[in-house]
Amino acid sequence: MKNRNENLKRVIVDFKKLTPEILALLVERYPDGYDDDQIISFKNQHNEIIEAVEVTTEDTKYLVKVSSKLAVTMENYDEDDYEDFDDNDPEAVQDPSLDDDDND
Repeated sequence: MKNRNENLKRVIVDFKKLTPEILALLVERYPDGYDDDQIISFKNQHNEIIEAVEVTTEDTKYLVKVSSKLAVTMENYDEDDYEDFDDNDPEAVQDPSLDDDDND
């Protein structure tokens, strides 16, 4: 790893806290979605296994928890959907409707 990465702030992000900025970074880094070999697994403080994908900014390494909501939101990403929101607004990224997939 690069020495620069050792001093980065590390942040774990759940879908509920996903911001337009982090979503844009994810789509840029994983334009065709992420594969199993790009998922990082670790145990949290409750000894639960967490799966996440990583994106990095100049000062922060984000581990974004993998979920079906994340995959659908990345798939349907459109930058214009977030132009009326601040980059760091966690209210901007809404839960996708997963009901349609359940009826197929």
